Amino acid sequence: MSQNLREVPLDAVSFAVFQAFERQTPLLTAGDRTALNTMTIGWGGLGTLWKKPVCTVYVRPQRYTYGFMERSAYFTVSFLGQEYQKVLQLCGSKSGREIDKVQACGLTPAYAEGDAPYFEEASLVLVCRKLYQADLCAEQFVDADIDRMIYPGKDYHRAYIGEVVQALQK
Repeated sequence: MSQNLREVPLDAVSFAVFQAFERQTPLLTAGDRTALNTMTIGWGGLGTLWKKPVCTVYVRPQRYTYGFMERSAYFTVSFLGQEYQKVLQLCGSKSGREIDKVQACGLTPAYAEGDAPYFEEASLVLVCRKLYQADLCAEQFVDADIDRMIYPGKDYHRAYIGEVVQALQK
């Protein structure tokens, strides 16, 4: 476990959930000690489902991180401070197929439950065990404008729901 972060009870984690993904744009990371990838995400959800604390994230199949999400039983969501804006920008604009984003950003990988990779530079990390995954599809949109505006190429995200099994905080 990290020297900078310590495990905290989940009920001690508190922040503005409606701003968590849009304003803080955390890093979604999956993989293990042999290989990992990370990407900046602007969509997600936090709450309770099936009597468990959960985090839902969305990844398009063409993203390099998608393969890591498919192969991994765990994923992490790492929230970094404003001083890491350039890191978040790079991780949201470059593919791990082309560059080693972790090395390019100078991030320090660490590993949590299930060997889930996260970064020592984070101020908060949610460690999640995958519970469910499903593809978004056109037929299920009640508001057809979302489908037209967000998915003109019909490249729908896969939703991953993970039980938050550990929270690490500075």
